[in-house]
Amino acid sequence: MKRFIAVIVLMVCNLLSAQVQFEARVSKATLGINERLRIDFMMNVDGDNFVQPSFEGFRIIAGPSQQVSQSWVNGRSSFEKIYSYFLLPNKKGTLVIKQAAIEYNGQIYKTTPIKINVTAATEQPRDPNDTSVSADDNIYLVADISKTNPYVNEPITVVYKLYFSYNIGITNSNEVSKPKYNDFWSQNIDIKRFVAEEGMFKGEKYRFIVLKKIVLYPQKSGKLVIEPLSLDIDVELPSNRRDMFGRMVVTEGSKRVSAGAKTISVKPLPEAGKPEDFSGAVGNFDFKVTPTKTNLKNGESLDLVVSVTGKGNLKLFSLPKPIAPNALEMYEAVHSEQVNTPVSGMAGKISDSYTIVPQYKGNYPIKPLKFTYFDLGSRTYKTLSSPEIMINVLDGPSPTDATVTSGADANKSEIDKVEQFKFIKLESNLLTMNKKDFFGSNLFYGLFFFPFLMLPLIVLFKKKKEAIDGDITGNRIRMNNRLAKKYLSEAKKQINNKELFYIALEKAMHNFLKAKLHIETSEMSKDNIQELLLSRNANPEAVNDFIALTENCEIARYAPSSSVTIQKDFDKAVAIISDLEKQI
Repeated sequence: MKRFIAVIVLMVCNLLSAQVQFEARVSKATLGINERLRIDFMMNVDGDNFVQPSFEGFRIIAGPSQQVSQSWVNGRSSFEKIYSYFLLPNKKGTLVIKQAAIEYNGQIYKTTPIKINVTAATEQPRDPNDTSVSADDNIYLVADISKTNPYVNEPITVVYKLYFSYNIGITNSNEVSKPKYNDFWSQNIDIKRFVAEEGMFKGEKYRFIVLKKIVLYPQKSGKLVIEPLSLDIDVELPSNRRDMFGRMVVTEGSKRVSAGAKTISVKPLPEAGKPEDFSGAVGNFDFKVTPTKTNLKNGESLDLVVSVTGKGNLKLFSLPKPIAPNALEMYEAVHSEQVNTPVSGMAGKISDSYTIVPQYKGNYPIKPLKFTYFDLGSRTYKTLSSPEIMINVLDGPSPTDATVTSGADANKSEIDKVEQFKFIKLESNLLTMNKKDFFGSNLFYGLFFFPFLMLPLIVLFKKKKEAIDGDITGNRIRMNNRLAKKYLSEAKKQINNKELFYIALEKAMHNFLKAKLHIETSEMSKDNIQELLLSRNANPEAVNDFIALTENCEIARYAPSSSVTIQKDFDKAVAIISDLEKQI
C-alpha cells in the first residue's frame, strides 16, 4: 500500500514539473511618461513561434533580446527562455500590454494582459560617478505664453522653444503628443526654416530653436488648460571614450521632453455698459457702410458694403445687417475676409456685400447701422454708427397700392414686391445624339489587352530587382556612395554651424572610403587606409591630405575657427575627394 501511494505521489510530481509556464513580467507597474519600461516574456519550455503583442501606446526602443538557460540540480533539469523588450510610453493614462503567444507540442499558450499606469514626467536621478554628458540636464522644451490672464477673445501667443546646450547635437525629433487647445480659437503660424539662436535659460547660455508659434483666442472665461507638447529627441552626446585616432567617441541617445500643461485664467468681458446688440467683437476697429451708387435708373442695382477694419478677433463675430424698405429688394450677403494672423493677432478687413434692386421709382432711406466692440486699451465698450443713406430711384413704375414718401415714412409703406426673375425651367434632361457603345470601342480593346502587354515588363522588372537585391556588395557600395553625397551636401548646408558642419564632413569622408575601398568602420585605421589607397594608384600627397583632413574634423569641432577656415576645409574636402575619385 505504501509503495502504491509513493508511486502516485511521484507521478503527480512529474506531471506538475512538466506543466508549461508562460508569463509576462514588467519592471514597474507605474512610471512617468519619460521613463523606460522593461518587460520580460518568460517560459519554462522551448516554445516555438513566439508572437509579441502590438505594444499599443508604447514605442519599442530596444528588443527583442533572447536569453536561454538550462541547468541540472540533484538530477532534475530546469529550462528557461526569456524575450526582453525596453519600451517608452507615448501618452499618459492606463495602457494595456496585450497577450503574447507561443506554440508548444501543438498547443497555443498566452500570457495575461498587464495594465501599466503612465503618469506625468518624473525627475530621474543621475549617477554622481558618471562624468559623461547627459541629455537630461542639457535639453529642455519650453512653452512661452505672452499673457496668462487675458479677456475673452483677447489674443495670446504660445511659442514652443527647444533649448539645448552647446556640447550636444540633435539629429532628429518626433512629435509624441500634440497640444490641445480646447475652448480656444487657434491659428498656427508657419515656420519656414528652423534656425538655431542663442539665448539665456536658467541663467546660462543655451542654443534654442523655435518649433511652433500659435495664436489663441479664448472663447470662454475661467481656467482653461493647454495640453502639453511632447517630443522624442535623438541626440549625439560626447563621451569619455576615444577611438584609435584619439578622437572623442560620440554616442547616440534619445530624450523625451515635454513643455508641460499650461493654465490660462481668462477674464469675462465686463457687464457694465455692454449693449444688447454686442456681437462679441474685441479689439480696435473702424466701421463703414458704403453704397456703390445712390442714384439709380430703372433696371439698375447697387451693392451695399458693410465693412469692419482693424485689429482684433475679426473672424469671430458677425456684422450688423441693414434694413431696407420694402420697395428695395435686398439679396443675401456675400461675405469676404482679408485677414492676416501674425504673432500679435488677427488684423485686416471683413465685409458683407448686399445686392439691392429697386422695384419702384422714389426716394428710399437705409437707416443708420451700429457696431459695438470692446476696446482692450481703455477696457470699455465703444459704439460706431454709420450715416443714413438715401437711395434715389430716378425712373420706373410707381407703386399702385400705396403712396411712397421720402424720409422715415417710406419704411411704413407696404409695397408688394415685383418678381424680378422667372425661371423658364428648373431641371433639364439632355441626351447625347451620337451615342457609341463601349463594347467594341478602342478603349474597350485597349483595356482588355493592357494586362497581357504588361506581363513581359513585370517579368523583366522582377528579374532586374532580384539581381539588384542579390548583389549585396554592390548594394553596400551604392548605399555608401549615397551617404557620402548626402553628408557632403549636409555639410554645405551647415557651413554656418561649425559643430554640425564638421560632423557631416567627417561622415561624408568615411562613407566615401567605405564605397571606394569596400571596407567597414572597424577596418578604418590610418595605416590600413593609406595602404589601400596607395595600392589603388592614389597620389601619396592626396592620401596624406585626406587622412590629415579626417583627423582635423574632430579637433575643429571644439576648437575656435572662422567662417573662412570652414569654407576652406569644405573646398579642400571636395577637391581631395574629386582627385581620389579620378585616381582610384
